[in-house]
Amino acid sequence: MPVYQIVVADARSPRDGKFLEVVGTYQPTAKPHAVTIKKDRIVYWMQTGAQPTATVNSLIRTTGLLYELRLKSMGRSEEEISAEMGKWQEHQNIRRRKRLALKSHRRSAKKEAEAKAATGGEA
Repeated sequence: MPVYQIVVADARSPRDGKFLEVVGTYQPTAKPHAVTIKKDRIVYWMQTGAQPTATVNSLIRTTGLLYELRLKSMGRSEEEISAEMGKWQEHQNIRRRKRLALKSHRRSAKKEAEAKAATGGEA
């Protein structure tokens, strides 16, 4: 099972070369995929000027960290931020359930079409 490390590296170092710090992991084969990050370290590195790659940026976005940082930059209180993050998490759960339902529907429609084709189009 593949597990990828999310690391902070100097842009001048080679892809598989030295890195400064491991700030998380990504498991793409887990259902749903698992992303664990050290939020405080990612915030530190981003404030120091680190630029995440497009892939890492999308992984960070799935954890809600970018939304949380945006709320903090808007001057929201901790209570408001936690309430907004709760709403955000519920919205993400709803979206995930809808995607799974759509995927399941597509699979069943495909199986029905294959079964219909196998029987010569007779219903």
